[in-house]
Amino acid sequence: MSQPMEDQFFLKYRELLDAEDAAFDELEHAFEEGDRSHFDEEMALWRDALEKKLSFLRNAGFDPVAVGS
Repeated sequence: MSQPMEDQFFLKYRELLDAEDAAFDELEHAFEEGDRSHFDEEMALWRDALEKKLSFLRNAGFDPVAVGS
């Protein structure tokens, strides 16, 4: 990690985690309802939230690695 951890880092990361969690909840609901078009929309929103979180971590000096890599 290239810089010390600060409160701002954790606040932003918590915000990104919450956004990803909310997007995943919506994705899960669409799946459970069997609504394919809604599911596809929610999948795109969840992927966007996930990519924002991963980008934030990369910019902070973390290198997220997929399990099994």
